[in-house]
Order: sequence, then structure tokens, then C-alpha cells
Amino acid sequence: MAGTVYAAGFKGGLGLSSFSFMAGEDYTALAGAMPTWVRVARPVRLRPMMKNVNEGKGVFAPAVVVTRNVIGKKTFNQLRGKAIALHSQVINEFCKTIGADNKQRQGLIRLAKKNGENLGFLA
Repeated sequence: MAGTVYAAGFKGGLGLSSFSFMAGEDYTALAGAMPTWVRVARPVRLRPMMKNVNEGKGVFAPAVVVTRNVIGKKTFNQLRGKAIALHSQVINEFCKTIGADNKQRQGLIRLAKKNGENLGFLA
């Protein structure tokens, strides 16, 4: 959906005093040729990409990259998903054991993700 910018009031001048740089017929011809509205296209927005800011950094990043290249990206992502799910289950069981509420559990999961990024597991 394109936005519309109206140039109403432009024909009356550019806010300059009576000492204008254009006078007489030149100004009238220019003002008559100006459109009363101008369409402006919507700016192009890049889609956000889910990319790790620490990609290639961390102690385990080289091993993760080599493993991904050896076993293939699809298989690697499946394996990574299973490992993350298993780790989340361990965190959930730990929270049940110590009696932590959902907010604390979510905080531990976020902390685990952040640590995984810093160590290079999510490279």
C-alpha cells in the first residue's frame, strides 16, 4: 500500500517573501505544471534473519561447523533439535526438583541458550 503525500499550498510559494527568485509567467507556468499530489512508494524492508551473532566464535564452534559439513545441514539441524529438546527436559526436571516457578524456568532456558551461543554450540 503506497502512501500519498499532498503538496497542497506549494502553488502559493515556497514560504519566501515577495522577493522571489521567479516572477511573473515563469512562476505561474511552474506552479501550474506541479502535480497536486505525489505518490511515494513504501520503503523496502529487509526480512529479519535468524542468525547467530556469535557464529564462528566460541570454543566449540569449529567442531560444530565441521560436524555440520560432514553429516549435512538437514541431519545436523535434526540432531541439534533433539539435543536442545533433551536439554530443555533436563532443565524442566531440575526446576520441578527444586520447586522453581515458570518464570525462573524460562530464565534458565534463556541462560542455557545464551551460554550455548557464547560457547559456539549454535554456530
